[in-house]
Amino acid sequence: MTRQPDRWAELTGGQAGEGYAERFARLAASGHDIHGESNFCAALLEAPARVLDAGCGTGRIAIRLAEMGHSCTGVDVDPSMLAVARREAPTGEWLLCDLTHLDTLGLQPGFDLALAAGNVIPLLAPGTEATVVRQLAAALRPGGLLVTGMGLDAAHLPLPDATVTLPDFDHWCTEAGLTLRNRYATWGGDPYRPGGGYAVSVHSRSTT
Repeated sequence: MTRQPDRWAELTGGQAGEGYAERFARLAASGHDIHGESNFCAALLEAPARVLDAGCGTGRIAIRLAEMGHSCTGVDVDPSMLAVARREAPTGEWLLCDLTHLDTLGLQPGFDLALAAGNVIPLLAPGTEATVVRQLAAALRPGGLLVTGMGLDAAHLPLPDATVTLPDFDHWCTEAGLTLRNRYATWGGDPYRPGGGYAVSVHSRSTT
C-alpha cells in the first residue's frame, strides 16, 4: 500500500534539508534569535528531561535542548533533513519515520515533552492529523506535555490555505486524552487572541 504523501513532501520533494539549514544559518549570522522554540520548551522542563522532537527537521531545536541537558530523540520523515541533523550532531538519536507510525519505532514510552514545531501538524498528509496526535500523546508520560506551533492562515504557512483549525486540533487532543493548558501567539509567549494567524499550544496528558 502506497503511503499518502504529506504536504511537506509535496512542497519540497524531500530535498529541502540543506536549504533549510542554510536559511537558519543566515538568520543566526544576521543576529536573529533562532532558539525561540527550544527556550520555550526549556522553561517548561527540569533537566534532564526526555524530549521527543516530532518532525525534528535538521535538528536545530533538539540539538539546542540537548545542550541544555535534556535527552532528545528526533524523528522525521524527510531523509534530507535528518542528514543535516546527523552531520551536526552525530551522537544524537535521529530516526526516520512517518509520524503516523511512530509506535513502530519501539521507543520507550514516558517522554516528558513531545514537540511538533515548524508547522508539523498543518503539513501532515490530509486525514492523518488525529492519528499523529494520538501517537504523540501515547508517547508521553502521565502529565507529560505536547507542545505545538502552527500557522492558521496563509500568511503563516507555506501553503495557499490553512489546513487545520484550532477547534479541530483541540478536538483531536481531547480524543487523545490531552487537555489544553496554555495557548500563545508566539514562541516568545505573547498572548493568543481569537482569530490570530499563529498559535503555540501546550497540552498535557491526563494523569489518570
